[in-house]
Amino acid sequence: MGLFKKNPFGHILFLKRWLIRILGALTHRRFKGFNKLEIEGSEILKTLPDTNVLFVSNHQTYFADVVAMFHVFNASLSGREDSIKNIGYLWNPKLNIYFVAAKETMQSGLLPKILAYAGSVSIERTWRAEGKDVNRQVKMSDVSNIKTALDDGWVITFPQGTTKPWKPIRRGTAHIIKKNKPLVVPIVIDGFRRSFDRKGIRIKKRGILQSMEIKQPLEIDYENESVQEIVEKLEYAIEQHPSFLKVIPQEELKKEEEMNKERQWRY
Repeated sequence: MGLFKKNPFGHILFLKRWLIRILGALTHRRFKGFNKLEIEGSEILKTLPDTNVLFVSNHQTYFADVVAMFHVFNASLSGREDSIKNIGYLWNPKLNIYFVAAKETMQSGLLPKILAYAGSVSIERTWRAEGKDVNRQVKMSDVSNIKTALDDGWVITFPQGTTKPWKPIRRGTAHIIKKNKPLVVPIVIDGFRRSFDRKGIRIKKRGILQSMEIKQPLEIDYENESVQEIVEKLEYAIEQHPSFLKVIPQEELKKEEEMNKERQWRY
């Protein structure tokens, strides 16, 4: 029956559609109202295939980053170029958009669980758990779930696996790229950690200019490029390669360091 049609993860699409509509309406002013989201390159989204697309991005908050992407993706597919004006685009959202997130994060409260239903592919981090460093094997079911999401639609991932800037790209992302051969689209965001708390739920400061740049898909030789070569390509694409530190003013780095200390003190 159409009303109870489900996606590959067993989520009822009718319910998912209404969750996206409601959450989108509740969060719209966070990006166009309290703060302003400047978008570049959203016309690229309309040229992408419907499945096997992997978006890679730097990460600044747990939830605000991906919520903003849901807004931008659906606005662009509804004909708005570099704009999220008029939330009518939420009425018929793209339902096969997923985002990769840590399982413990998505189970940490009611709101994360609702967001998880809206599109999370939850995985167990192999390097961090409950605020402590760990070293555990990758769960094959997590790898399989990411493949399932790619086969069904678009997947957003944050390959650094943390909201702290300039951290290395996790090699697992490169392995996923080599194995599944998705079209890889880089996204660079900024301003989110200045306007939201670390979780991306509470508005910390208003009047902040947020930015999101969607770049052209990467050219990747899936067969011949090594995992390390793909990792380095991702670092440059999302502007998190160590060489970018050389062109950032010292005042900006000092501000970033102070903000990280503040977040550590709060949490």
